[in-house]
Amino acid sequence: MSESLAAAVDAVVQNASQGPVSGEGRVPGVVAGVTDRNSDIYLGASGVRDLSTDIAMTTDTVFNIWSTTKAITGTACLQLVESGDLDLDAPAKEYAPAIGELQVIEGFDAAGQPILRAPASDITTHHLLTHTAGFGYDFFNETYNRLAEEHGQPSVATATRAALRTPLLFDPGTKWEYGSNIDWAGQVVEGITGKRLGEVFQERIFAPLGMNDSAFSPTGDMRARQVRHHQREADGTLTPSDFAAPVTPEVDFGGHGLFSTVPDYLRFIRMWLNEGRSASGEQVLSPASVDLGFTNQLPANLQVTMLPGVIGWLSNDAEFFPGLKKTWSYTFQYTEDPWPTGRPSGAIGWAGLANLFYWIDRDNGFGGYWATQILPFADGPSFTDFVEFETAAYNAFVEV
Repeated sequence: MSESLAAAVDAVVQNASQGPVSGEGRVPGVVAGVTDRNSDIYLGASGVRDLSTDIAMTTDTVFNIWSTTKAITGTACLQLVESGDLDLDAPAKEYAPAIGELQVIEGFDAAGQPILRAPASDITTHHLLTHTAGFGYDFFNETYNRLAEEHGQPSVATATRAALRTPLLFDPGTKWEYGSNIDWAGQVVEGITGKRLGEVFQERIFAPLGMNDSAFSPTGDMRARQVRHHQREADGTLTPSDFAAPVTPEVDFGGHGLFSTVPDYLRFIRMWLNEGRSASGEQVLSPASVDLGFTNQLPANLQVTMLPGVIGWLSNDAEFFPGLKKTWSYTFQYTEDPWPTGRPSGAIGWAGLANLFYWIDRDNGFGGYWATQILPFADGPSFTDFVEFETAAYNAFVEV
């Protein structure tokens, strides 16, 4: 079975980077992998890291993994719940005082100034982990984009402390909106531990799992293997871009700031497939915490909604299979309705801004990760290739 799976998914990986030199209908390069509970059952690469140099993509290539960082921050939060240091339902300001200073924006006055008021209730870490605290992103929200354009609100991509201090879009717990919630969850972790988030990750997650190529500040060796971002232009062609997350961030942003490799992320996926255990048997998360990750945490009246592409060069309109119900766990998108790829109800996963995608299927005992470095998000060729990759993996792995 592993040989047939490897052949099926490798055909997709190799085909993804084939096409015109201009880049139309293809990706510059991709690294992808599939793992079961025991080990990688496929790891492959195709194409190049940089169209301007033609350096080959290799399986140890380092990516900005963007929002696939979020699940690792969620893991750190669950570890602190287990130790009794974090109460998910307590006000988050008890751990990160600055979050208690933020107000709700209700619009703009005639002079273009924000209209602000106090929130009706405190933000909790539960709100942060489920994207119900009230935060958004400027590339998905018109109000935040106006704050950036007219009032100089820094983008979260700058990884500065000022970028965290956005107003809330609604009262905590009343809506679902994807945004900088998990960046604030990272501040909760730092407030409890007294350490930078990257130190916490290294001690509690990366070292036990053998994730040696993962960091907020990549080493020189990692930077030498780093892929370049590429921009999909309106005509479908690809242009090398200098856009990237900072390698020496002011703040370790738990929502998007990590650099990593596909083999490292597959180690993380295996931990979730093995009830929280590392390859050496160390319990990184308890089985009870793992259960929380595989359980919807949203109330019945809320679900994941379409992400509107407000800043076109950063994101298109984005939603996985419109019409299928999706909710949110700690801290993954939770599959309610089965996907056409074969992904069943109860599986979890998410994505990263530069068209990185993954899934974790505990029932079938496997998961996968697809990594590119292309903007805007929800790039047509990238998403189509990922869907074909996941479909091929399910067709080969799961007995019909």
